[in-house]
Amino acid sequence: MSRAKKIILIVVGIIVLLVGTATVYLLKVNNDVDQAINKMTKKVNYKSTRSTKVDLKSGEPFSILLMGTDTGDKGRNYQGRSDSMMLVTINPKKKQTLMTSLDRDIYTQIVGYKGDKNNYVAKGDTYYDKLNAAYSLGGTKMAIESVQEMLDVPVDYYVEINMKGLKTLVDAVDGIEVDNKIDFTLDGVHVKKGKQVLDGRHALEYVRMRHEDPKGDVGRQARQREILSKIIHKILSVDSVTKYKKYLRAVEDYVKTDLSWSEMLTIATDYTPAAKNIQQTQLEGQGEMISDIYFQILGLNNLLEEQNIVKKQLGLPTKKKLPNLDKDDDNQLFFDDSSVDKISAGTHYDYTGYGKIIYPIDTDNY
Repeated sequence: MSRAKKIILIVVGIIVLLVGTATVYLLKVNNDVDQAINKMTKKVNYKSTRSTKVDLKSGEPFSILLMGTDTGDKGRNYQGRSDSMMLVTINPKKKQTLMTSLDRDIYTQIVGYKGDKNNYVAKGDTYYDKLNAAYSLGGTKMAIESVQEMLDVPVDYYVEINMKGLKTLVDAVDGIEVDNKIDFTLDGVHVKKGKQVLDGRHALEYVRMRHEDPKGDVGRQARQREILSKIIHKILSVDSVTKYKKYLRAVEDYVKTDLSWSEMLTIATDYTPAAKNIQQTQLEGQGEMISDIYFQILGLNNLLEEQNIVKKQLGLPTKKKLPNLDKDDDNQLFFDDSSVDKISAGTHYDYTGYGKIIYPIDTDNY
C-alpha cells in the first residue's frame, strides 16, 4: 500500500513536469527538450473503445491512465506489476480534473489474456485476476484494455513510470526541505528528526513510513502531500528551459507515455484551468480470500456509480445497469452492496458486516 501511494505522487509530479515543460516551450523552443520528450514517447497498439480519437484542439474531455510499476524498486527489472493505477479525466468545460484511484487488488477481468504454462485458460473463457496482474501478463496494452472493460469508459492516453522516478526527480530539484517530526529508520535508511533537506533516497522512505507514525496512514498521507506539493512548487517556479531540461533528463529513462509533444502543448494552453481544480474518488471493494489469495471484490452498485461518475466527467451517457454482466461467466464475481452505508457519496463505502458474494450473476433480476 505504501509503495502504491508513493507511485501516485511520482506520476502526478511527472504530469506537472511534462505540462510545465510544454508551457516553457511555448516561450522558447529548445531541441534538447524535444529529444527528452521523444525518448519518453512510446505508442501502444491497444483497442480503444472510442470510435474516433479524442480531439484535444476542440476542447473535448479526455482520460489518462496513470500507472506506477514496481519495476526498478529494490533491484526489480522489467516487467513488474502495475503497483498502482489512477484514471485521470479532464473536462475543460467544467474546469475540473477527476482522479479515480483503482485498488491494485481489485478482482477483475484481464482482457486479452489467453493463458500460459502457469495459468490454463480454456478457449472462449475469460480470465480474472488482480487488476495489477494485467500489466505483468500483457504490458501496457493489456492494462489499458482491462481498465476500459472494468470502468466501461475509454482510455485516451497513458503515462507509465517505474519506482526510480521519484528518487531521480527529487535529486534533480536539489532535494526537498522538510521538518520531520519523527526520527525513524526504514529499509536501512535513517531519517532524523527536525528540519533538513531530503535527497531522493531519503524522500522515498519519508513518504513510505507509516508504522512509526502515531497517526498511521493519515500521517503518511500528509507527508506524501507535503512532498508532492513541494516538488510541484519547485517545478512551476522555474521559468527556464535549461532547468526543465535537467528535470526531464532525470526522469526520461523512467517514464513512458503516448502523449505527443503537440498534445502536451495543447493541454498546457487549453486545459490548465481544469488541471488546477482536482477532485478525487476511489474504486474499492470488499476484501475476500479466494484460494488463499487476497482480492477486493467490487460491489454491483459501487462499480456502477463509479462508472457513471467518470462518464459524466467525460461527457458520456450514463447507464442504469452494469453493461458487462454475464450470467454464463462462471468466473465473474461481485457482491450485493444494496444495503451498504456510504461513508462519502461516490467515494467510500463501509463494507463491515455486508457483502454477500453474488455467484453467478442473476442478470435477469439485477
